[in-house]
Amino acid sequence: EAQLVESGGGSVQAGGSLKLSCTAPTFTLDDIHIGWYRQAAGNKCELVADLTHDGTADYADFVKGRFTISRDSAKNTVYLQMNDLEVADTATYYCGPLWIGPSRCRRTNQWGPGVQVTVFS
Repeated sequence: EAQLVESGGGSVQAGGSLKLSCTAPTFTLDDIHIGWYRQAAGNKCELVADLTHDGTADYADFVKGRFTISRDSAKNTVYLQMNDLEVADTATYYCGPLWIGPSRCRRTNQWGPGVQVTVFS
């Protein structure tokens, strides 16, 4: 069983919004420094946003002002609200612990398959 379950991906026109969710069936997300990664076809895996267990968020420059990472402890869920989406945001998105780093994008058996986000013009 994968450690994390992502949902909320889909196709949206440029300028639109999507909200991704990440839940953990077997552990508490509050206990870890969690992040959202993404990998577009032909590109390397990159960190998009991360959230510490004390609630401090950080963002890659290419999503600052457009994406928001948040947590609902009662639901044991971490979210990535994505606004003003661009075609360049098209990728598979993965949530994962920060300590995994970019290897998260290929460690799908253990940590989950990710969700596809497609932005069209």
